[in-house]
Amino acid sequence: MTIMSTKKRPALSGEAKAAYGEIQKQVGQLRKSIAEIQKTARKAEQKIEADARARIRELRKEARVQLDAVESRRREASRTLKNLTAGAGESWREIKQSADTILSDARAAAASVIERFRRTLGG
Repeated sequence: MTIMSTKKRPALSGEAKAAYGEIQKQVGQLRKSIAEIQKTARKAEQKIEADARARIRELRKEARVQLDAVESRRREASRTLKNLTAGAGESWREIKQSADTILSDARAAAASVIERFRRTLGG
């Protein structure tokens, strides 16, 4: 329940009415500006989200390519090791050195991929 005052407000002068009208007009303009800011912010957010989704797709595609390359090196290392062990005249020291070289190259490639993705993520 609200209590209404029985007092009348004094009548506004012409200058006061003009000032009041101008203030109301500016408040309305400010309301429109706020709505425009909100609309622009929503559009910016949607664009950022769309860009992020596109970048995620690119990263996934790149990750798949890099992962396939590292997996290919792993298979190559396995085949090479199998072929080397089948060679009758080679010593285990030579086999170990060859395997170490191949695996080292594969680990370096994997580390490079991981580092590239970490830099992309900013960490």
